[in-house]
Amino acid sequence: MDKLLYIVNYQLSIINSKKMFGIFKNLFAPTDNSQLKEAVKNGAFLVDVRTPAEFSGGSVKGAVNIPLDKVQSQLSKFKNKKNIVVFCRSGNRSSQAKNILESNGFKNVINGGTRQNVNSIVNE
Repeated sequence: MDKLLYIVNYQLSIINSKKMFGIFKNLFAPTDNSQLKEAVKNGAFLVDVRTPAEFSGGSVKGAVNIPLDKVQSQLSKFKNKKNIVVFCRSGNRSSQAKNILESNGFKNVINGGTRQNVNSIVNE
């Protein structure tokens, strides 16, 4: 029985190590901005999902401010947009906004990540 527990624990540690590697790989891997660049080039609807206070401190040229907590109630603003790019300070809120939009049937949503990332693409 002890040998079986040892084997199970060993297997679980391998699985957890692989999961952690995947998390770190995603965190530190270079970002592929090709889809984002193409969307911006084609006039994507740029949405800053940070708070109004954060937005007033500076955003991306041409972006509108729809804070994360308002996305669900302002879905009409996203209708008929060919491409939607959401972004924030770290990429966390924009990821949540993307999920909200996709769960409401929007298929053309790109998580641009950070304001700095989207800004660098817009200013290329």
